[in-house]
Amino acid sequence: QVQLVESGGGLVQAGGSLRLSCAASGRTFSSYGMGWFRQAPGKERVFVCTINYSGTSTYYADSVKGRFTISRDNAKNTVYLQMNSLKPEDTAVYYCGTVRYRSGSTVPNDYEHWGQGTQVTVSS
Repeated sequence: QVQLVESGGGLVQAGGSLRLSCAASGRTFSSYGMGWFRQAPGKERVFVCTINYSGTSTYYADSVKGRFTISRDNAKNTVYLQMNSLKPEDTAVYYCGTVRYRSGSTVPNDYEHWGQGTQVTVSS
């Protein structure tokens, strides 16, 4: 069983930065892709970005491209989300998840395990 624990969320002003972390345990971390999704109040969970098992391939939603960066440290069993130039519309609960495959994925059904989420609030 894989356990994921997100951290790093908080309150930040528009234009600011935050770095989220997602620590994994219980399975060989370097064997699978990872991704970040977010869910705003009253809305569905949507894809943010994803990374393959080795960190050599990444993909971003258009809404965050150029502002967010996903990375992973397989030695630390951790995936990161660096968020720069934050906007009020980035306000949401951010979730990390494990992909069933070595590649990344934009499809929620491809994800096997999820963390509990971390709140990000961007004030205007």
